[in-house]
Amino acid sequence: MTKEKTSLEGVYIITPQVFGDHRGWFCETYSAQKFHEIGIDTVFVQDNQSYSKEKNTIRGLHFQLAPKAQTKLLRCTRGKILDVAVDIRKGSKQFGKWVAVELSAENKKMIYIPKGFAHAFLTLSEDVEVQYKVDQYYSPEHDRSILFSDPAIGIDWGIENPILSEKDLKAPLLSESDVNYIFGENC
Repeated sequence: MTKEKTSLEGVYIITPQVFGDHRGWFCETYSAQKFHEIGIDTVFVQDNQSYSKEKNTIRGLHFQLAPKAQTKLLRCTRGKILDVAVDIRKGSKQFGKWVAVELSAENKKMIYIPKGFAHAFLTLSEDVEVQYKVDQYYSPEHDRSILFSDPAIGIDWGIENPILSEKDLKAPLLSESDVNYIFGENC
């Protein structure tokens, strides 16, 4: 298993070792021991799975307020996505910056997104399944969104007219959000 830095400090691309032969392939997608060996000691408490039937679906930008902030480990197990993390920690030199990584069933890469970041993904194919681990349970009262098209963030989704939920269409701008992450304090 390898850990690769991205342009955002703390966000990593994780690539599992894949063993294949004439029957197919096998890989460990999570091992606390192997994650510890690459410097990640997050204790995950919940697994989630989402399905998106149509290409050009955007889910996000989502996060939970502190103290229920979530670290996430995501992988795409069917189809492919453009996965995006945005630093929303007030006082961070990276505040409002974003990084995008293509995750697919084929490349088997994962993205590790720590607390203090908003998360979204765009489906690049039809029939997409995404599985992810989180280190805090879902908390409806702490659940928040930021508008996917916030011009202050400027994510280049590469598409027009994405498919969105009502929640994501009505999400506030980052500047209007009640985000409560403070760099170096609560995330």
